[in-house]
Amino acid sequence: MSSADTRALVSLLIEQSVLKFGAFTLKSGRESPYFFNLGAISTGAAISRLGDAYAQAALDLDRPFDAVFGPAYKGIPIAVATASALADRGADCGWVFNRKEAKDHGEGGQFVGAPVTGRLLLVDDVLTAGTAVREAAGLIRAAGGELMGVLIALDRQERVVADEPGTAVSRLAEELSVPVRSLLTLQDVIEYLDLKGGGDNHPPETLEAIRAYQAAYCDR
Repeated sequence: MSSADTRALVSLLIEQSVLKFGAFTLKSGRESPYFFNLGAISTGAAISRLGDAYAQAALDLDRPFDAVFGPAYKGIPIAVATASALADRGADCGWVFNRKEAKDHGEGGQFVGAPVTGRLLLVDDVLTAGTAVREAAGLIRAAGGELMGVLIALDRQERVVADEPGTAVSRLAEELSVPVRSLLTLQDVIEYLDLKGGGDNHPPETLEAIRAYQAAYCDR
């Protein structure tokens, strides 16, 4: 994305309360000065703009795929919005998601949508440890599908081991042997906040807190 597109996306996510600032305890027990929840997007216009960003990132990845796979639950609207935006660009493809529990009546099965036996691009929201993406990649490969790449909204850029280089994104890309790309990084958020200088519903000390967090736990 261009710098203008990156800023517009950060602005959208703050406006939609996807990106919040304060003091948040993560699953790891670590306290973070920001929190990212893509599930907060709840309007047609906002999910359409998000789908546009994912679609452009998918095209920029320059790898062939037959369908977009969104892990249940937050990945489902991302996959649908991405496939819709790709169709608008003349790159029509399928979309598919998994059920949390396989259905044993009606049409049955673990997946809804396009076949999972082709080439799939996995889309999800945020990657901290990568557990959810690993599980989804396992489902795809177990069903006979070929994972072509992973797109996420935000790379927190946090190191897997505190005092060693290597983030969850870089480790996951190596482990899965596919590209793992993000629409935004923590550094993009920092640069946006620095440019806005205390606007967009964040106090001036927010930027200082996030920079300190980045210095302590993240690679750039």
